[in-house]
Amino acid sequence: MSLFDIVQKALLAGLGMQEKVREFIDELVKKGELSESQGARLIKEWTEKAGSTKEEFDKSIKELINKAIEKVNFPSRKEMDELNERLEALTKRVKRLEESTGREKADN
Repeated sequence: MSLFDIVQKALLAGLGMQEKVREFIDELVKKGELSESQGARLIKEWTEKAGSTKEEFDKSIKELINKAIEKVNFPSRKEMDELNERLEALTKRVKRLEESTGREKADN
């Protein structure tokens, strides 16, 4: 199972949980165990806490992904750009050397 699959399942579970909480609170209101204002307040509080938890979850996932990338030791975008520049410079030098060597052979 990939990291993406795990994150996707966690997010879907979170969305499902949010709906279940709303249904549960609505049921308590229907039964008269909570007033409508109490139910609305509970839903609002739960939604706010879920939002802050989501932000913390997002931050944790980003940190986890960054650590995984560091462990794999992928080159950064900057490093790749620098390598490409060096490769282009070396390619030009080789081409110039080949051209100058080809001229010398032609002259002999």
